[in-house]
Amino acid sequence: MNKEHIDSQISKLEEKYKDSGQDLSSYLDGLLYQRYLTYWDYIHLDTLLSIQVPRTHFPDEEIFIMYHQITELYFKLILHEQKQIVDDKTQDVDFFIEKANRINSYYQVLISSFSVMIKGMQREQFMQYRMALLPASGFQSAQYRMIELYATPLENLVHFSERHNFSSANSIEDLYEHIYWKKGATDVVTGEKTLTLKQFEYRYTPRLIRIANQVKNSTIYHKYQQLPQNSKDNKTLIEALKALDINANVNWPLMHMGSAYRYLTKDNAQIDATGGTNWKEYLPPNFQKVVFFPELYTKQELNNWGKQWVDHIFNPEKV
Repeated sequence: MNKEHIDSQISKLEEKYKDSGQDLSSYLDGLLYQRYLTYWDYIHLDTLLSIQVPRTHFPDEEIFIMYHQITELYFKLILHEQKQIVDDKTQDVDFFIEKANRINSYYQVLISSFSVMIKGMQREQFMQYRMALLPASGFQSAQYRMIELYATPLENLVHFSERHNFSSANSIEDLYEHIYWKKGATDVVTGEKTLTLKQFEYRYTPRLIRIANQVKNSTIYHKYQQLPQNSKDNKTLIEALKALDINANVNWPLMHMGSAYRYLTKDNAQIDATGGTNWKEYLPPNFQKVVFFPELYTKQELNNWGKQWVDHIFNPEKV
């Protein structure tokens, strides 16, 4: 090893640690006594493999648990990239494109992996162990709601039937109260919120409101709108953002619909979801018309949002 290189590294380490209150020698002692790092310690493998705790004896429940845990890890990866876009002050279009493409790659893994849910479990087992999960529901994924908040202004997430009544002039709290997903867990006859929604709101509303305030005027959509015009016109960036929109708001919900139809319909009759969500009204993207980046589409594209994909599932002969 080159002695001059080592001396240079030691000098840099002394500079790094001089303000810590300890000299470099103390840190070197710590390095000397420290154990070698192992793969299983670094990723906490034993802990990771111990957190699948089924509530019944049906073997496929463990698949159900692991799939949802993996999904939440991918949501965390998506949020990791979104936060970097939101925090970026450089307006570097290449950086923007890279992060958007990473998010799309995570969504593509999630979308393609949904076959584990659709084909990877016995329906008979699911219909039995699901009764032990009440009122828990994937509806209660807070990270998915955070992804939406980081992506687009809150007024774009108001339920489509009411969206024309709201704008950025409304308060965060008012917009949040009319967010689209709340209707998915509200009894349409009584207007009463399901226990699933009540639990979720109690646990996460303060955090979601805080995030909405933090990203006000700096969501990914705002970041795009604030770019110089030549950057806004970048075709690669536009394609990446439109792909993100389709992945998050069309393809991902449709995979959920495929799973719901596999497990929650029998003899053309609808079976209630575990959390009491009205999934036939809640999941179709052409019903919700959630669009993160509406400026990128024509009026006709927005009016037909998700319709062709849904028709392909419900009425394939019409497509």
